[in-house]
Amino acid sequence: MESMSGAKALMTAMEKEGVKQVFGLPGGANLPMYDEFARCNIRHILVRHEQSAAHMADGFGRVSRKPGVCFATSGPGATNILTGIATAQADSAPMIAVTGQVPVAMIGRDAFQESDIIGMANPVVKYAFQPRDASEIPEVVKKGFFIAETGRPGPVLIDIPKDVQTNTAEMVFPDEFKIRGYHPWTDPDIVNIERAIDMLMQAQKPVILAGGGTIISSAFAELQAIAELLMIPVVTTFKGKGAFPENHPLSLGPIGMHGHAEANKIMSEADCVLAIGTRFSDRSVGTFEAFEKRLKIIHMDVDPAEIGKNQTTQIAVVGDVRASLRVMVKMMMQKTVKKSEETPWTKHVKETKEYWKQNLKLHPGEMGAAKILRKLRELLPHDSIITTEVGQHQMWASLFYDVIQPGTFFSSTGLGTMGWGFPAAIGAKVARPDVPVVDIAGDGSFNMTENSLATAVLEDIPVIVFLINNFTLGMVAQWQRTFYDRRMIGVDQGKCPDYVKLAESYGAQGIRAQSMDELDKAIRTALNSDVATVIDIPIDPEEDVLPFVAPGTSLSDMILPS
Repeated sequence: MESMSGAKALMTAMEKEGVKQVFGLPGGANLPMYDEFARCNIRHILVRHEQSAAHMADGFGRVSRKPGVCFATSGPGATNILTGIATAQADSAPMIAVTGQVPVAMIGRDAFQESDIIGMANPVVKYAFQPRDASEIPEVVKKGFFIAETGRPGPVLIDIPKDVQTNTAEMVFPDEFKIRGYHPWTDPDIVNIERAIDMLMQAQKPVILAGGGTIISSAFAELQAIAELLMIPVVTTFKGKGAFPENHPLSLGPIGMHGHAEANKIMSEADCVLAIGTRFSDRSVGTFEAFEKRLKIIHMDVDPAEIGKNQTTQIAVVGDVRASLRVMVKMMMQKTVKKSEETPWTKHVKETKEYWKQNLKLHPGEMGAAKILRKLRELLPHDSIITTEVGQHQMWASLFYDVIQPGTFFSSTGLGTMGWGFPAAIGAKVARPDVPVVDIAGDGSFNMTENSLATAVLEDIPVIVFLINNFTLGMVAQWQRTFYDRRMIGVDQGKCPDYVKLAESYGAQGIRAQSMDELDKAIRTALNSDVATVIDIPIDPEEDVLPFVAPGTSLSDMILPS
């Protein structure tokens, strides 16, 4: 037991949790915490906006599988991180957000820079703490990290009043604790796993649907083993992209609104689906009623609240999906389960995949989206980490950038947060400085958080921005062309700014690529650079993302390029 301030106890507790860096921005209400950075071994990475701090912590958490940590002051500082917290919650990313707050005696009195951040954040966090006594801080931090990274991961908010930061108390740093009402269920359900194996064996047209939970639990080897044992084709949700190598013969890629044509076609014909760590988003399955009409669904998920929420489930396997899949593989091996490599279904899947490979029409120009993303794939090492922004470029990445090494592709899928990808790439690079990290961006999204170039440059975090620039809010423009009779309102961004000059103004490297030769050289230059690089790639503003499943329709109703 040792007497210390609440701020020092916070930093000591974080060091005990293995925290090596914090992404943040100081202000009046969190200065006592910041003062402790001078006396601890935690690196502080200064951001230019608190939303970016949350996105950096999010990117770090997704790559490292450990909670990323972000700091913000009270009032507007705290409200600025809400979008980042909500993004992490929607995509089940582990995060600890620490905010300063006005002194306890001033809470509820409309003090300067006061906001009820606990009330605002409660709907978008796993849990929110507000210690009112300095002695509570060590246990709060211990519980916060446990909640953030166990079961279904997510963000935890710790809001600390300023006087609680400065007050001293006798501190106890617990090794054991209890959290009333929080009991994450992770053990495999052996009975239902056996039922699931029997259902898969009886199916004539089975499909595996891998969601984001497959990536969160790192169930890559187990997923591949089951697919190969039963010779079942694998589709993914967009968040599950990269759960299964996309150059594997059984891979069909993502399904959904902007999924692969072959994936949507096969999914719409299947009679049984093993759904792993997915919430059956409307963007993935189209209309819920049409999706489950011909399907028997086996749903594996760590979160029992997801079972039956969007789709009727015949067999539910609640528990950690990696542990469940591992048990499934063992039970299959004991039964000596293995299907022949050629069945009518696998033959049809192969033919469908080959048909769309040969017949999907692409943009005819030299710098069409498919061509530039395939060039990026060609030149990047397989272990490179990709983040994306949100928009057309994100969906082109879904269609044309093949993830070969599982667990190297990340995007804001649930909330669809524009501006996420670049700061998330910075967080990812901090987690994995040994590999290239590339943000596949659009000009609209990049504009929202481009000031994070200052962080990348000053903190020596050399990420690459692969900027697919159509000078417009491309996804909105595509919807206006498709559904609103080309009434183009509020989407033209003009040729502003000049991204090469913008990058250079921050001390980063800016390169414009207007041909495939220039793009090849730009990517190679960026990979060999020790500073952040923005590759500006102008493309046709009229290019659409196709195939496209319109809202309110089923996967079989794809709009195809003509």
